[in-house]
Amino acid sequence: MLSQDSANQAAPLRVGSLFSGYGGLDLAVEEVFNARTVWFSEINEPVARVFSHHWPDAPNLGDITTIDWAVVPPIDILCGGFPCQDVSTVGKRAGLAPGTRSGLWAHMATAIEALQPEWVIIENVRGLLSAPATRARSEGEEDERRNTPTATPDGATPRDLEPDSWFLAETATRPLRAAGAVLGDLADLGMDATWIGLPASAIGAPHPRFRVFIVAHRTIPHPAGIGLLTRRGNTATRQSTPRNDRLEPSDHRPRPPRTERIPEHEGTRGPVDVDRAALRRWGRYAPAITRWTRITGFPAPAPALLNETTGPRPSPAFVEWLMGLPAGWVTDAHHGLTINQQITALGNGVLPRQAVAAVSAGRAALSQESR
Repeated sequence: MLSQDSANQAAPLRVGSLFSGYGGLDLAVEEVFNARTVWFSEINEPVARVFSHHWPDAPNLGDITTIDWAVVPPIDILCGGFPCQDVSTVGKRAGLAPGTRSGLWAHMATAIEALQPEWVIIENVRGLLSAPATRARSEGEEDERRNTPTATPDGATPRDLEPDSWFLAETATRPLRAAGAVLGDLADLGMDATWIGLPASAIGAPHPRFRVFIVAHRTIPHPAGIGLLTRRGNTATRQSTPRNDRLEPSDHRPRPPRTERIPEHEGTRGPVDVDRAALRRWGRYAPAITRWTRITGFPAPAPALLNETTGPRPSPAFVEWLMGLPAGWVTDAHHGLTINQQITALGNGVLPRQAVAAVSAGRAALSQESR
C-alpha cells in the first residue's frame, strides 16, 4: 500500500504546497519522496517572488480562503505549515479556533478532503502541542441535543439518570489541544498520522528551533464520499462549525503520546576540531559554527550588519545560513526583498534539513506500522 509512490520512478510524485513561504518544507518533501512541487499558495507577495524564482513552473494559487479546489490540478502530497501566531508560546495563545489565523488549518483540511492526496506533511511550532483548540457549537445544538426534565421516564428526576452522551467531554479536566484537533481531523479524513517534535540542534544546527512535524498517509480510499467532514461548514467564509464528537473526554489517556526518535546524523555529535581563526572570530560559539559549516558545506557569513545610527542588527545572510539554505536563496538582490522582509521570511520559514529528518522518520514509522 505504501509502495505506490515508488511504482513509477519516471514520474515523480506531485506536491501541492500551502502557506509556502520560501519553500523550505517543499525542499524537504521533494527530497524525501523524490517529488516535485506543481503549485503553491502564498499571499505574501515578496515571499511568493522567492518561491516562484526557485519553482518557476509552479503557479501561485493565491489566498487559500478563495481557492476553488474543484479546479486545482491533482497531487500526491499536500504540505504546509499553517500560521502559528495563535498557537505560538510567544503569542496571545488564542488557539486553533474559527476566526484566528491559526484557524486557517480548517481550509487546509478542506483541501485535503477535496484533493485526496496520498500523503500530508504539516509543520508548526512547539505551541501546537499545548495551545487550546476551540470547537464552535453547531447551530441549534443547545435546543435539540439536550434532555429536559419533562422527557425523563417514570417521573424520575435528572439527577437519578446517567448523563446522556451529549454531555461527554464538556467538563474534562484537560481541554482539546491544537495538535489533537489537527490529528483528529486527519483521522476523520481517513488518514493515519504520526507526529514528531524535533529541535534543529538534533541535526547539528547551532540553534534549538524546536518544531512539530505531522506526517499522515491516506488509509481510506475516498473518505469524502461518506461525508466525514460535513460538520466543518463553509470554510470559504472563515466560518467553522466543528464540534467534539469523541466518545471519551479529552483527559482520557489510554496510553502516553507517541513520539519518534530521530537517529543521529553524521557530524551532529562528538568533538569538533576548531582552528585558531575560528576561535578568534566566533569565540565560545566556534565549535557549533564549525560543525554546521561542515554539515551544510556553506561558510558562515558575518553575523551582523553595522549601522552608525541604530547599531548592529542581525544579518539576513547569516540567518539564511543558520537555516541551512544556500547563499542567496532568500537574500539575493534579484528577489527585491528589503532587509526586514528577508528577516521575516527567514524567521517564518522551515529549516529543510530538520524537516528531512522528521519527515523521513515519520514516513518510516507509518510504513512499519502498515506491515
